[in-house]
Amino acid sequence: MKPINETRISFPARSANEGFARAAAAAFVSQLDPAVDELADLRTAVSEAVTNCIVHAYPNSIGTVTLSVKLFENGRVVVRIRDRGCGIPDIKKAMEPLFTTGGEERSGLGFSVMQSFTDKVRVTSHPGKGTTVTLEKYIRMRGEVHT
Repeated sequence: MKPINETRISFPARSANEGFARAAAAAFVSQLDPAVDELADLRTAVSEAVTNCIVHAYPNSIGTVTLSVKLFENGRVVVRIRDRGCGIPDIKKAMEPLFTTGGEERSGLGFSVMQSFTDKVRVTSHPGKGTTVTLEKYIRMRGEVHT
């Protein structure tokens, strides 16, 4: 199925840009007329994915994060957050609740949060080449899609 609309933005992996990414994704998805809770869920999942890039992908530098959002007629939203950072050597381990490589100040719940606020989470990663997190969420169609 071909998307009815899509966007892509890139920004430096700085904590100041996490709110921008969250707001940009929510603003773009708002054309589907989501319920407030659906939009809040998506914002939270995007926030966690972008924060993971900022904290883990570029531990000793500021790299680039790319956020893409695709909207489909059936209310399906696909959000991809990609970095070209250090990658994740063991995705299964990284997705376990409470696992973190971020030290004592990190809870290790990022992937769990993403999973609880979306319908599907996929992670692909290659050590030394980066990580892509794909989030899927279905928005209840309450009216016409604004195209």
